[in-house]
Amino acid sequence: MAIIKTKAEIAILREGGHILAEAMQHLSTAVRPGVTTNDLDKMFVEFITARGATASFLGYHGYAKSICTSINEEVVHGIPSDRMLQEGDIIGVDIGIRYKKFCTDMARTFAVGKISMPAQHLIDVTRNSLDEAIPVLRAGNTIGDIGATIQQCVEAEKCSIVRVLVGHGVGQSVHEEPQVPNYGKRGKGRVLEVGMVLAVEPMVNIGSSKVEFDEDDGWTVRTADRSLSAHFEDTIAILEDGPEILTR
Repeated sequence: MAIIKTKAEIAILREGGHILAEAMQHLSTAVRPGVTTNDLDKMFVEFITARGATASFLGYHGYAKSICTSINEEVVHGIPSDRMLQEGDIIGVDIGIRYKKFCTDMARTFAVGKISMPAQHLIDVTRNSLDEAIPVLRAGNTIGDIGATIQQCVEAEKCSIVRVLVGHGVGQSVHEEPQVPNYGKRGKGRVLEVGMVLAVEPMVNIGSSKVEFDEDDGWTVRTADRSLSAHFEDTIAILEDGPEILTR
């Protein structure tokens, strides 16, 4: 069951979303060759702590860091380390906070210096698929409408949707019901309601949709063919007059 939020709860989520969006903007200024993913993790913690928030990923099912940093063929859940960013890399940065007991979640994929045209195209396609899907988050539409919109945008550009990982409800917990796949059929699935808060997050590969889970670290997901992957995510509230992006 989806947890329907009250107006007061959405107001708190809105505050947290603004802090999270500011944190992402802060991190974006540091993405450049020579910076380590541990550097980004530390920057994030310092930024949100000063604003009264905590990292919702830290300790989640044993996760040891505060953000996820996924480089090139890494789809999601890359663990920050002393790995340095290199010219031409792309990096997916996935962040979440708990603020006044409520969680918000977002992700962006950034270019590290000058990147290839195919890499830029992948980033553009992934971001655009999220932007196209957000207006669909209206009461009376369905989960399938969201997924179908993302799938159509991505596949029209000859890229592929990661199907084994999905978006989700968010608020009292990092992950709540319902699941929000990035593919689907219009009119199918759960009907959207006022008060739902969803994290919509297309994960898009330039090659095959198949992925592999790292058996050593237990977290990192990579493309099976080692092609590039990109990830964008926002936390969105469904209001009476339509969707509100809480993390922008």
